[in-house]
Amino acid sequence: MKILISADMEGATGVTWPGDVLPGTPQWERCRSMFTSDVNAAALGFYDGGADEVLVNEAHWSMRNLLLEQLDDRVQMLTGRHKSLSMVEGIQHGDVDAIAFVGYHTGAGAEGVLAHTYLANSITGVWLNGVRASEGLLNAHVVAEYGVPVVLVTGDDLTCVDAEGYAPRARKVAVKDYVSRYAAVCRTPARTAADIRAAAQDATALAVRHTPVEGGPFTVELEFDAEHLAQAATVVPGVAPGGERRVGYTSATMYEGIRTFKAVTTIVSSAVEEQYG
Repeated sequence: MKILISADMEGATGVTWPGDVLPGTPQWERCRSMFTSDVNAAALGFYDGGADEVLVNEAHWSMRNLLLEQLDDRVQMLTGRHKSLSMVEGIQHGDVDAIAFVGYHTGAGAEGVLAHTYLANSITGVWLNGVRASEGLLNAHVVAEYGVPVVLVTGDDLTCVDAEGYAPRARKVAVKDYVSRYAAVCRTPARTAADIRAAAQDATALAVRHTPVEGGPFTVELEFDAEHLAQAATVVPGVAPGGERRVGYTSATMYEGIRTFKAVTTIVSSAVEEQYG
């Protein structure tokens, strides 16, 4: 049994504001250990439940945040950027039985600690077939095309609520409770590690591959905080204007859809000016 952990940082234990997740800041250095603790707890829980292999895919910012030396020796970690499937890289090889979303968060425009979708700002909303989409929802549709279930989701309490919409059977662990985008009531790392490990052990029973889901076509709409960003996004083939500060595109599969989304966000991020966005 092989489990893939997609590890993001905004939903990690103790994280509440940008300085906690921006590489190079003192707070980021401090929070890396708590992030690693969450991921390690999930891995240990999966091993407790009978998993043979756990691969962690770093999915935050530079994708070089986790402390490898603090992970269990059985764990392998995929770290670094420029991966074909970004946050769920590794799912496409046909040997993964289940995936966990650890340290996840709610989507752009929604309530939640450090809520966003791919870009920290600039994107004010994303919709997938008319439904407001978090990174969790987008990634869940990608892995479904490979027959892989989402069995564990960790983050703030609203992330757990969001996950009910795309992974109702998955075990959920709230490591903090939302107060505002930059404030939360946090549990200690010792407590969240215990909660995550227990949930992951329980979730191992759900690690059963299913028939790949062909749910397309998928229509993705994005809304930005400035009109010039929408114009920049239309450089990507197939992406068309969709109203004030909006663009949209349709893909036959979510594999194609997430790769187009990645291209759009890359182009848009390069069009953002330091002061005015």
